[in-house]
Amino acid sequence: MARAVVTGGCGFVGAHLAEALVERGDDVTIVDNVPPPGHLGRLREDAAFVQADMRDPEALAHAIRPGVDVVYHMASVVGVDRYLSRPLDVIDINCGGTRNVLDLVARTGAAVLVASTSEVFGKNPAVPWPEDGDRVLGPTSADRWTYSTSKAMAEHMTYAFAGQHGVAATIVRYFNVYGPRQRPAYVLSRSIHRALNGVAPVVYDGGSQTRCFTYVEDAVQGTLAAVASPEGGAFNIGSMDEMTVAEAVRAVAELTGHAAPPSPVDTRVALGDAYEDLMRRMPDTTRAARVLGWKCHTSFRDGLAKTIEWARRNPWWLDLSDSGAS
Repeated sequence: MARAVVTGGCGFVGAHLAEALVERGDDVTIVDNVPPPGHLGRLREDAAFVQADMRDPEALAHAIRPGVDVVYHMASVVGVDRYLSRPLDVIDINCGGTRNVLDLVARTGAAVLVASTSEVFGKNPAVPWPEDGDRVLGPTSADRWTYSTSKAMAEHMTYAFAGQHGVAATIVRYFNVYGPRQRPAYVLSRSIHRALNGVAPVVYDGGSQTRCFTYVEDAVQGTLAAVASPEGGAFNIGSMDEMTVAEAVRAVAELTGHAAPPSPVDTRVALGDAYEDLMRRMPDTTRAARVLGWKCHTSFRDGLAKTIEWARRNPWWLDLSDSGAS
């Protein structure tokens, strides 16, 4: 049994990860800026909770203290809608919060896993992206790039703490994770939410952009494999099955039985210059397969069917507001 801390443990991936840790018998403490919501009933009973803002190191120290074995740093400001409306929060929490976590693990001797993102690669056209692929970004005047830049800085700090202070550190980069409980602000969760509420899905800029969708259970298993690896460094955690956004939305329509045609959105008109989409986003997961023995096992249609079945059984989720992001 390990003593584990999960920052952002009330969030989408963080909560699924915390549940998996509890399931295998770890002593889990969740750190989040909001109390565990009612739908996380098991975590409310089986995990400790510390309410803290990631920007407050004194509050974080109540959870990340001597005796903790590993910190899973999942806390972040995520979602294009939030990048555009709260760019300063994105920077402060993703950069400053990560620095606070790294300071504490260096002081206490815990290992750390830092959750990062496929977006660190930006719009590099040379897909699939290996872990050491180049970063190609848009202008700093576009708020859309605050997430990519802040997560890249979090990675730089993680490598720096490993090199200068000997912190046992691992980075995982997630590629379009989806599944039960995800906020309806992403292409699959939003499309499922709209379809089951009888509302036409939304497709941005024709839907020719490609993505590789990763079911959350696979992402959690990749995370657990990565933190157990003695090699450290960064691992791409994602599916390599590439499809267009339009194809993904059509699959949602087929599996939900919602036949209404999608509503087109021109992002230049709707979102302006602050937003820029990525035309292709595909990982090279060779390193994860070689070092961790990990790969995605859930097919896109199976994961989508599981997510839709869960959504049908949970009216509280269907009652959430549509967040209006891609």
